[in-house]
This record gives sequence, structure tokens and C-alpha cells, in this order.
Amino acid sequence: MPFKNSELILNPDGSIYHLNLQPQHIANTIIFVGDPDRVNKVTCHFDTIEFETQKREFKTQTGHYKGKRISVISTGIGADNIDIVLNELDALVNINFKTREIKEQLTSLNIIRIGTSGALQPTIPLNSMLLSTHALDLNGMLHAYNTHSIRHLEIEKAFIQQTKWHKEKPHPIIVKGSRTLESKLENATIHKGLTATAGGFYGPQGRVLRLAIQDEELNSKIEAFKYKDIEITNLEMETSAIYGLSKLLGHKAVSLNAIIANRALGTFSENPDEVVKNLITYTLNKLSQ
Repeated sequence: MPFKNSELILNPDGSIYHLNLQPQHIANTIIFVGDPDRVNKVTCHFDTIEFETQKREFKTQTGHYKGKRISVISTGIGADNIDIVLNELDALVNINFKTREIKEQLTSLNIIRIGTSGALQPTIPLNSMLLSTHALDLNGMLHAYNTHSIRHLEIEKAFIQQTKWHKEKPHPIIVKGSRTLESKLENATIHKGLTATAGGFYGPQGRVLRLAIQDEELNSKIEAFKYKDIEITNLEMETSAIYGLSKLLGHKAVSLNAIIANRALGTFSENPDEVVKNLITYTLNKLSQ
């Protein structure tokens, strides 16, 4: 049955509603960045740029780096934006816009997040790079979907018990990233761990300015969490949504983090732009191999 106009929304030129993209505009390898200004910081390394567009915070450029076709898309901040970006990217490759029906042959995208993050473990230094093997969803967005097949219930149960997770907060969901992309992008210098994804920057990440938070000890509880050899290494705002939706839709995803803060030590990088630049060039070179 064709999707209704209210569910699959297309612009007058046939592009998908928010991203302003048509199927031919995107590559199968896509880099996510949060900030629209960071798109150019990635594509300035490209040999050629064949297409670019921007609508709201969603900026896209597609081109070639050392012969590999790559798209770079800014998602903005937060899991709610990821919900828009990933669903619309999937529609671009897996729904026929003319018939408004799902294609018989589905396409799997490779999605790589390049983002900034704050470390929760004192052993993870400023200006280092971290690959998220798992993501911990603390924001609740994934509860809109049927996630049973992708969850790690034993780790979730351990997290709830160890942190005394408040019953009125969304139930934590843990999702694993793509092992295929992890093996392609890892090296001996990259830290690895479970990345927690919060629903905001201040209170949801334990920052206190003028508002009291529900659990003042939550960050220390998260830092102390252990399940076998897994610990929570960092805190940010997108990875769990990327991992959850990608896995549900049949795409591969990995999140790479430039560590510009250490929450446990209360420190912040003196040159965060340089850390991000190093992560960008590292990622592009790995993808082109």
C-alpha cells in the first residue's frame, strides 16, 4: 500500500521534506556532523564536490575523497533531529518516491558520526579519540519504536540496578554499533567504550547552573558503572539514536568522538578545533582505504 502524503512528505521538486534531498544526491557512505559549519571542515579535504544543499540545520555536501564517494550531512543537536535525518535518509534509498512504496531490493548505508564528547573516565585524556562500541539511550526517543530485537537487556538491567535509575525516567536502552565499521575505523590509539546519550546538555548531563537536578550523584554513578569489561566512557546527545535507528532499518553505523572535555576531572581542551580536525582527517583516510 502506498504511503500517504501526510506520512511520506515530499517537496514540490520531489525532494524529501526536511533534508531537501533526492535519491541521486547521496552516497552510500555518509558522515554525520552536528554543526552545519563543520560540513565544510570535512569536505574541504575532498577532491571534488558534486552537490550541496541546505534547509534549516540540515546541510548536505556530496563529493569524492581519494576516489570514494561520500556525503556529509549536518544533523543539528539531539536524538530528535537524528530521528528526522535517519528516517529520511532511509526513505531516499529504500522507498520509491514515484510509487510511494517500499522497494523490493533494500540498500544498507554506512553511517559514520564525527562528533565531540566529554569523557566520564579520568583515564581518557583530553584531545584523544574514542569509538563507541555500544550506545546507552537515556533520552527515551527510541521508545517510539519496537526495539526488542536490538537491545541488550542484561546490560540494561545491570545499569538500572547499579545507578538506582529513577522509575519515572525513560527505561535505558543499550544498542551495539556496527562491528564491520568498527573494525575499519579502529586502531591501537583509539579508545573504546559505551557511550551514553542524554536528552539535553545541562540537567540531563548532570550540569547544574540555576536549576536543581533530580539526581545529583547520577554522573558519578554512571562513571562507576561496570558490566563485565564494559564501562561508560563518555556522554553526548546523538549516538544511541544513530545506532538504534540504523540497526532497526538495516544500516551500519559507528560513532567517533573527539574528546574535548573530561567531566570526571573538570577539564576542557585548550584547542578543541584541532582535535576535531585530527578526527576528520583520520576518518577520511580510514574510509578511503
